[in-house]
Amino acid sequence: QVQLVESGGGLVQAGGSLRLSCTASGRTFSSYTMGWFRQAPGKEREFVAAISRGGGTTYYADSVKGRFTISRDNAKNTEYLQMNTLKPEDTAVYYCAAKTLISVVGTHYDYWGQGTQVTVSS
Repeated sequence: QVQLVESGGGLVQAGGSLRLSCTASGRTFSSYTMGWFRQAPGKEREFVAAISRGGGTTYYADSVKGRFTISRDNAKNTEYLQMNTLKPEDTAVYYCAAKTLISVVGTHYDYWGQGTQVTVSS
């Protein structure tokens, strides 16, 4: 079992930046491939980014490629999502997630956080 807690959400103007954090407790953090997802009102949850156990491989949705950066610090049991050049369409609840599968591709995750709201005003 692993427990995930997100932080760092908030209100930002279009073009601004935010950094989300996700801190894990429980089993060894480095055992998990980590990801970020988001869900906007009235829409299905969608994949945003993923990072491999050691941090050497990342994978992004086309909609955020070049603007968002996923990273992790295994010593701190924390993953991050640096979001730059934010757009109103990035407004959503952002969730971190963990899976035991090695591949960064694929959207089946085993554990989920409660989510943090990101609102981008125009």
